[in-house]
Amino acid sequence: MPLTIPLRRARLAGQLALQASAAAASNDPLAVRELRAWPLREPESGRRYTVLRIETRGGLRGYGEASGIELSGIATAQSLIAGLPASAYEVVARRLAPEPRVAAAVDMALLDILGKAAKAPVFQVLGGPTRNKARALLALPAQSDQSLAGSVRQAVQEGHRAFSVPVTKPEWRNQGREYVLKVKARADAWRAAAGPGADLVLRGDGHLNPGDAASIAAALEKFHLLWFDEPCSLAALGAVRKIAAGNVTPLGFGVNLDHASRFQDLLREDAVDILRPSLALHGVAAIRRIAAIAETYYIAVAPHNAGGPIATAAGLHAAASIPNFFIQEIPHTPSGKDRSMRAEIAGLDLESPSGGFLTLPATPGLGISVNESALEKYRERAA
Repeated sequence: MPLTIPLRRARLAGQLALQASAAAASNDPLAVRELRAWPLREPESGRRYTVLRIETRGGLRGYGEASGIELSGIATAQSLIAGLPASAYEVVARRLAPEPRVAAAVDMALLDILGKAAKAPVFQVLGGPTRNKARALLALPAQSDQSLAGSVRQAVQEGHRAFSVPVTKPEWRNQGREYVLKVKARADAWRAAAGPGADLVLRGDGHLNPGDAASIAAALEKFHLLWFDEPCSLAALGAVRKIAAGNVTPLGFGVNLDHASRFQDLLREDAVDILRPSLALHGVAAIRRIAAIAETYYIAVAPHNAGGPIATAAGLHAAASIPNFFIQEIPHTPSGKDRSMRAEIAGLDLESPSGGFLTLPATPGLGISVNESALEKYRERAA
């Protein structure tokens, strides 16, 4: 009797290996044939991300994107997934688990291929839509209070209604009341610039200690933040739980977490109100899995995106395919050169909100036409 389970597992493992071999040896037109990558760098902001293209044996092409990808990782991914069908994106995710950023880009590209094969948007392939538009959150960079006010006023004119603003970076730990008042003054200046109809996320970027984070969260309760993002490190979940329990300002965490189990730890500790999985670390499918876990705790999901327009498109499909989506972050691109680059790559209207909302892509796949000439034009060359 004790040998039954090991023998059964061995047989199942053998069957799965045979199935994988059969898939690799098949002439399935959706089987992965080739991976190619373009490392890009925006001319003004310096923002870097890598666009990945997967081509199938039938000639379909799908595109994905993530930051921090090494080209050696692309070669490894090619050897691991060549011959597998695009529909096996969950199998692929497990094979590429040691390289989460490559896995995220591959996930987007495979879903893009599936949508094109089905002649439907990705969110339809995944069972959506759960909504007809997605609320946008514009991530503003660190800058002076005067520059910040100008950036907010310009963004409001462009159709944005929600912003994330970085907290004033502390000079030392436990700065006390003076620092809290400085942060509150920045929030007041932002509110005056944005007007009463806009919303604010305050970004801590993990810079604060739990004491300062708790003080700021309490001081800004009447300000009604959408949430306080990454107020401190997650090294001590007990301290984070105390912040969450001590005030009503919602807390968001997860930008740098690369595994679903880390999100579940936050949920079990009742230490988070908004989960922030990164598109560059998880892609669409893994964010859907994280969202499914969060839904059982009545927690919303606001995907993090600091990359390029292909990641924005993927984020919109994630938004449309999960019921507990809250808001989609997009990076701030005030530079005309950066905007031109993003528009050349994936089109003009993708990241242009109306009344604070982005329109869902409606054409097959990710709903964008990627211009490979633009990818070559903006490719980052080695020095």
